[in-house]
Amino acid sequence: MKETILRPGIDRRTVLSTLALFPALSAPALSASASAQTASSVTLPSWNEGSAKQAILDFVRDTTDRSSPKFVPPEERIATFDQDGTLWVEHPIYSQMVYCLDRVPVLAAQKPELKEVEPFKTVLAGNREAIAELSMRDFEKIALATLTGMTTEESEADGKKWLASAKDPRWKRSYTELIYQPMLEVMTYLRANGFKTYIVTGLGQDFVRLYSQRVYGIPPEQVIGSALAVKYDYGKDGAPILVNEPKLMLNDNAAGKPEGIHLMIGRRPNASFGNSTGDQQMLEYTGAGDGARLSMLVLHDDGIREYAYGPAQGLPDTKIGAITPTLYAEAKEKNWIIISMKNDWKKIFSFE
Repeated sequence: MKETILRPGIDRRTVLSTLALFPALSAPALSASASAQTASSVTLPSWNEGSAKQAILDFVRDTTDRSSPKFVPPEERIATFDQDGTLWVEHPIYSQMVYCLDRVPVLAAQKPELKEVEPFKTVLAGNREAIAELSMRDFEKIALATLTGMTTEESEADGKKWLASAKDPRWKRSYTELIYQPMLEVMTYLRANGFKTYIVTGLGQDFVRLYSQRVYGIPPEQVIGSALAVKYDYGKDGAPILVNEPKLMLNDNAAGKPEGIHLMIGRRPNASFGNSTGDQQMLEYTGAGDGARLSMLVLHDDGIREYAYGPAQGLPDTKIGAITPTLYAEAKEKNWIIISMKNDWKKIFSFE
């Protein structure tokens, strides 16, 4: 995820994936190769066999086998995931930005003077082409204006209400359904092997915390994101409240990601997953540690099932979630694993 703004329940497949991690004591003996092939086909079932899937299996084996020189004690096993473009759809625009745009009319009703002020005037006009041409600075203004001035409780209630009703225009499904099934399987697999999983996102920390437990199985305290400052105050009834302030306290993007990881986790991740230039420093930071390391980049190269954008590998350029040729070259040089959505994933969404 590039910009500065800012599980599902257990099913039969997930259970089988977890059981595959343990020896079947009563099962008939299989040859070593047949046994390995069976375990591989059940673990990470939405992944095609290939170097990307094998890298994940090898990493988990190396870090959890006590006889391995790359063994990592359970308390030190950390994996971090970017969200937008890594765990769920980020095109054509970030979901939280859609939420902010939907809040502009509400804000304008409270502050009529905004109706003649850009970029709010453009948003209120409803011209999608013009809105698409707004600069990131314009979007930052919109985000700061629409996300502040409310108490944290008011903001939480409003965000949950929007998430319950808003639908992506392409798939006509809620945004929280547009989760990449292969990545859910990776998180489940890592947690089954003693890893603590974190989301490290450039989007708003509070917004992602609204659904992280339900959607990803990641509790809110394991979400690190861009955070607004809050002010301690008292409501009309005298009860203590926290109010969102129009000031960015933590910019959890690019170099801000390893900074946030250090501040909030206090350990260097063993594995990191991203998809864009905004994740570059997190993957670099992860890869610079000792012992077994896994740095992976999701490449959006499936314009049929999802979207195709780069501009690396000759894919279309994008303002959102770009993998540049320079970043792609760094990934190859440092032996990061490139995940091809087109070639490595049997399915992208659970509803396919």
